[in-house]
Amino acid sequence: MLPPRPPRTVVSRQLQKSREIAAARSDSFVRETFRLERPAARQKAKEWFNRYPKAAYWTQVESWRVLDDDVIEFTMRRLPTAD
Repeated sequence: MLPPRPPRTVVSRQLQKSREIAAARSDSFVRETFRLERPAARQKAKEWFNRYPKAAYWTQVESWRVLDDDVIEFTMRRLPTAD
């Protein structure tokens, strides 16, 4: 059985808030958010640092948090090019 749908007003507020956050970001960083189990999260972060070296792309884990069942939600950030 699926959970009930949230009211449209709630969805609308959340969508507006996410649009405001996106518009407020005036930097040129590329961000990607992941939700993975701890070992997979470590592997994904290593892949990013190998593919986009920190010295050239300013790659970093911008934020992270531990969710239920040892799932890690994290956002990786990097510059779009190494120029």
